Amino acid sequence: MGRKSKPQAPEESHLITLSHPGSGDLVTPIVDTHTHLISTFQRYLQSYPNTKFNDIFSFVRGLYGKTAWGVETKAIIDVWCEAPVTKMWKEIADSAVKVEDRAEKWGGVEYWFVMGVHPHHAESYNDAIEQEIVEAMKHPRCVGWGEIGLDYRNSPARPHVQHEVFARQLRQAVRLGKAITVHTREAEEDTERILKAEVPRDHPIHVHCYTDSPELALRLLEHFPNLYFGITGVITYSTNLNTSALVKHLASPTSAFPMRILLETDAPYMVPSNVYRDLDGLKQGSKLPISHTGMIPWTADWVAKVAEQVRGPDCGDLWTVERVMKAGRENAMKVYGV
Repeated sequence: MGRKSKPQAPEESHLITLSHPGSGDLVTPIVDTHTHLISTFQRYLQSYPNTKFNDIFSFVRGLYGKTAWGVETKAIIDVWCEAPVTKMWKEIADSAVKVEDRAEKWGGVEYWFVMGVHPHHAESYNDAIEQEIVEAMKHPRCVGWGEIGLDYRNSPARPHVQHEVFARQLRQAVRLGKAITVHTREAEEDTERILKAEVPRDHPIHVHCYTDSPELALRLLEHFPNLYFGITGVITYSTNLNTSALVKHLASPTSAFPMRILLETDAPYMVPSNVYRDLDGLKQGSKLPISHTGMIPWTADWVAKVAEQVRGPDCGDLWTVERVMKAGRENAMKVYGV
């Protein structure tokens, strides 16, 4: 029996000209606090080998800059988390140091990055890799150490190795005064224990793509006043109820932690499911090959609808896409200074 052919990607135009129906009311620009730019671009090229966006800069200008539907991307935070460290990081980061280069090459998008070793690669962590990351922390476009953490669902690394590498990286980030980007999957007790043991209460922390229990989230929020949760397109998935439950807690009129969220894509992953309602002419069942920064308004849209469920009739302004994006923008400044 022959091998099944790979489904053909939808037309490239569906990714380039996305149009959120509320875009005309959006004032706050997009800030994507967690994206994997190189892997997103590589997947894009695999799906669209004849694209005119055939280098990283034209790709960013074409898809992340101010698009035809009028929403500007202010900044992206690129995540380098492999071991060994991907050597391309410096070339990319250096290209964003000068104002004129950011205008010409990046289309005015502010490029920033974080670097660390993901729990998937914990077994490869060593002194040499750590020193490379310490040196990268000196770069003027570096705003944090990450993503780092624990993953008991998918990581091939042994748990005790993950613990050691997570704690070791946390100590370095604290020593250097760098914001921390945390990855946690089905490791609630150990993530909480290690964070509380290694990180000062007031240190800036971004727990990215949060899908664990609201109970863990609330305990972390209570302990760390500068901790924020990253919300991706996964909030729109029927298989994930935890993220929406957390948003309801944060949006409640009685919440002690009002909307402590960051907006992110985790691109190329996590295409928001509500994107598809606004894609005219897309074949039924067809899936986009990547997410990208321009999809942030759909995630904000879903967050706003969840938040509205608990606002109540006498609780002030409506939760709108604009209000959610403004909260995410302000929180990105608090955590990363971008």
